Order: sequence, then structure tokens, then C-alpha cells
Amino acid sequence: MTSATSRPAAKPGAPSSANRPKPAPPSGAPVRVTGAQALVRSLEAVGCEVVFGIPGGTILPAYDPLLDSTKVRHVLVRHEQGAGHAATGYAQATGKVGVCMATSGPGATNLVTPLADANMDSVPVVAITGQQSRQLIGTDAFQEADICGITLPITKHNFLVTDPAEIPRTIAEAFHLAATGRPGPVLVDIPKDVLQETTSFAWPPEMHLPGYRPTTRPHGKQVREAAKLIAHARRPVLYVGGGVIKAQASAQLKELAELTGIPVVTTLMARGAFPDSHRQHLGMPGMHGSVAAVGALQRSDLLITLGARFDDRVTGQLASFAPDAQVVHADIDPAEISKNRKADVPIVGDCKEIIAELVTAVKAEQERGHADLTAWWAQIDGWRETFPAGYEWPSDGTLSPQYVIERIGQLVGPDAIYTAGVGQHQMWAAQFIKYENPATWINSGGLGTMGFAVPAAMGAKFGKPDTEVWAIDGDGCFQMTNQELATCAIEGAPIKVAVINNGNLGMVRQWQNLFYAERYSQTDLGTHKHRIPDFTLLAEALGCAGLRCDSREGVDATIKRAMAINDRPVVIDFVVGKDAQVWPMVAAGKGNDEIMAARGIRPLFDEDEI
Repeated sequence: MTSATSRPAAKPGAPSSANRPKPAPPSGAPVRVTGAQALVRSLEAVGCEVVFGIPGGTILPAYDPLLDSTKVRHVLVRHEQGAGHAATGYAQATGKVGVCMATSGPGATNLVTPLADANMDSVPVVAITGQQSRQLIGTDAFQEADICGITLPITKHNFLVTDPAEIPRTIAEAFHLAATGRPGPVLVDIPKDVLQETTSFAWPPEMHLPGYRPTTRPHGKQVREAAKLIAHARRPVLYVGGGVIKAQASAQLKELAELTGIPVVTTLMARGAFPDSHRQHLGMPGMHGSVAAVGALQRSDLLITLGARFDDRVTGQLASFAPDAQVVHADIDPAEISKNRKADVPIVGDCKEIIAELVTAVKAEQERGHADLTAWWAQIDGWRETFPAGYEWPSDGTLSPQYVIERIGQLVGPDAIYTAGVGQHQMWAAQFIKYENPATWINSGGLGTMGFAVPAAMGAKFGKPDTEVWAIDGDGCFQMTNQELATCAIEGAPIKVAVINNGNLGMVRQWQNLFYAERYSQTDLGTHKHRIPDFTLLAEALGCAGLRCDSREGVDATIKRAMAINDRPVVIDFVVGKDAQVWPMVAAGKGNDEIMAARGIRPLFDEDEI
């Protein structure tokens, strides 16, 4: 038997050698097929390239025709949560719809977390689940769960298909709903007997979505009103959210920023939407944002909010957020406008079209004059000079986690894709890796899902097989989903995983240090003390290369060694100090004026700076 470590790696984007090549399905005139065959043919027709999933009883009929597909590759994951996050990683990296599949009951409920995650971060995902046969629904049959009811609050829409003839239309509608308007997850639940029944298949089906008419073109009058405010504001800020990346509007954003000279802040979900190297970029705002970004938002007189939702991690205490600012709020989702902060000028539409029209309108307005931003930039540059991004090395001589992440970014470069779990390592990856391009930073922002990094990196690698993909993970997050490294090894997805191993649940420990009198209850994972698990041995057992580094001198050589290994995944155990903390910080429930650069330092902004 060939071992996983010695097996030649298949390219992630190619169909598995286990699939039996057959001619492409006919199109046009209806043909007689099973519901399962209609499902697979529909997936082929909508352009699905890869499905992440695990077979089981009720979804099993779909897996037989899937074996014959030459267009859709199935990736057998080790856990349905991994399938969902992989679909998200694929979607975030490519801009296409990610697809995952699971059986009924526990298979479907294991998708709940990734669906909630995709919903919070507006990611286009279609989940296909098996369901008990129609006559058994509602009887508490084996592995029955009302997954449509369960996921109703965490999906953009979901379907229960009770007629096999409806499968093509449902799949077409699911993909359309997931990818248009505000993107999001859609679930399609199909009973087993519906998959087994014979029906007619024809493509394309006629979609029927009454009432679903997302607005993409902005209202011209609102754009002109926004342009007037932009031209005459003295302390404006471009507050950029993940919607700009979803709309593929980075080029338009750069044009608007350079036309106006306005400072730009990019939220956690928008890192890469505007180049970090650009002089006008102030960094990330919010709880762990840069002082300049937080300060600019607080002291602004106009927020041009593009594809952002005034999340609490950005605003802090909402009542004290940007108290003197008027708000231009542009978003594809009208439900977000004025939801948390009242918009003076609401603009509903696609960010790409909105920003392009703003450029034209601002040019016309500037011909009649515009405000001088010299004093505003002087104040911002003062914050940047006084409070630059940085960190201190641990006093006990242990390895600095910030240094490790910073060196990964510098050596690997801005063309790679980086994913992250949730916690301290996530914030450091957002702070110390420089992002120059959109869709190169993939993380769980809204739901904050531990265990996201590895399966998301796997999905990104299948979507972008020729791009280097690094997962920046913590030792806590890594232990939740590392089984997907076996999938990566067998399926040929040579991702790199940097485990920032501080032996603790780091962000929780930081809060215990600051707010719970250093009472460290249940945050010591023992990965330092007992080396359980040994991450290098675990990596080897999962078919990966396992490396370890615990000194500053070894960091660069270890990263370069990982970069040179491309025939299998690589896991690096970076053993770092346990007491490093994420700064700056706005404590939960506090206002952004109370941002701290480090523990014990007074809030950075006072009345003299207003």
C-alpha cells in the first residue's frame, strides 16, 4: 500500500483519478434521469468545480453519478465542518460559489457552524444535504433532523425539494441567490427517495424568484449628495468593509482615494482591499486596530462607509463612536443602512458601481472647489509617528509570536493567500502581514470560528492551486480541525500551516490577565508543558512534513524550508512565549476614545486632542 507521505500529489484543481471519465451530459432536449443524476448534471451546468463532503445514507444516491462526472471533483473531507469551511475558503479565494455536501441528521447539523460563519461574513456557499425519505419526514426517523428549520436564521435562503423535477431549478436558484445581491449561504435539502426517483432533465431551467430583485445601480441623486459632502469635508475617512472585496471594487476604491486624498481604513474583512503600502492607508480600525485608524474614525467629520456594517468590533461603544461625523453609507443590503448608525446619505447598490459613480460625481464637484486636508493629515501623521505598529520581545527570552508572523509575511510575500483561525494569532496576522491585494486574507470575522484556518486554507488551495497558501493558526484552533490535513495530503493540497504555539488559549488568557486578576482558569492547553500533542509527530502521522522552531535565529530558515516543500502539506510548530498580548486594544463595552497602547497606559485621546 502506498503511504500518504510518498504518494505523488495530485493537482488540487484536477478531477480525482478514481473518477471514471465519461462523455459530458447532453443539453437541450429533456432526458430521463434519476433525481441524483439531475443534481450532478445541474452542478456541472452551473460551473461547480469542486464539492467538499462526506457520503452517508440519505445523500448516498447522489454519490453514484458524482463518481462519473468529469467536471465536478469531490473532495472527501474528514468532518462536515471541514467541508463547510473549505467551501468558504474556496469562495473567498476565487469569488465563485463554494459547495459542500453532507448526509442528513448529524452530517447536516455539522454544517451549522460553517453556514453561520458564511452568513456573518457574506460568503456565497451552497450546501446540499440528504434528508430522510418523504414519507418518514416528521417521524423522528433515523438520522432525521429539520435542517431547513435549524438553518433558517443562518442562511440567506433554504429549500426542501419534494419533487425530483424541481432539482435543476432549485440548484440554479440556489447558486443565483448565493452569488447575487449580498452574497450568502443557501441550503438545499433533498430527501433520499427524491434522489432515487426518475424524472426529466433539461437545462437551463426557468428560475422563479418573485420578490428577489437586489438593487445594484445606485440612485444618482444620492451619489451626488455624497459627492458634495466628500468634496467639502475637512476630516473625512473612507471606512472600507468586506463588501468592497465581494464587489471586486479595489481598483475603483484606489481611484476614489487618490482623487480625493482621503485617508483609508480597512476592516478585518477588508484587509487587502486597499494596499497596505499606500501612504493613505491607516490600517485596520476597531478593537485591535491601529491608533491612527481608530483616531481618524473618532475625530472625523465625514465617514464614507463602503460595504461595511458598523460592527461592534469597529465602533466599540456605539453611542460614542465618531460623534461629530456625518455618514455616507453605501451597501448592497438595504437592511444594513442605518441599522446601527443613522446614515445621512444612504446609497443602496453594488460597491463597484457606487464607487465608480462617486468618482465621476466627485470630479464634477471638485471643479467648484474642495476642502484642504493638510491639517487633517498633519493630525493623522502625528498619531502614526507617536503610535507606530510594533511589539516587544518577551522578557523571558522566548520567541515573539509577532516576529514569527511578520517574517512569514515578509518572506512569503503579498501574492500568497493567508488564512487564520480566531484569537491572538488572527489579530497579529491582520496587523503584521502586509496585504497588497484583495482576496489574499481569509478569516472568520463575524462569527469568530475557532478551527477555521486549516479547512479554509484547503478550500483556497483547491480554488487557487498555483498560489501559495499559508494558514496562520493557534495551538487551540489547530486542535479543532487539523484532521483535514489528511485530506490535504491525500488529495494533493500542499498548504503550509504555521501553528503559533503559546501553550494556551491566548486571547482568553489575555482577558484573564487584564480583567480577571490573572486567574488563569482553564486556558493552559499543556502543549508547552507536556508537548501533547507533539505537533511535528502529528503532522507526520497525517501525511505532512512536520517542523519545529523555538528561537529567533531559526525562524527564517524554518520558513524557507517550509516554502521549499511542495509535494505535501507542511506544519510548523512555532513555540512562542505565553504572555505576549495584542495591542492596541479597546476593551469590550468601552468607547474607541479609550483605546490603550498597552496595559496600564492611559487612554490615548483626551479633550486636548479633539
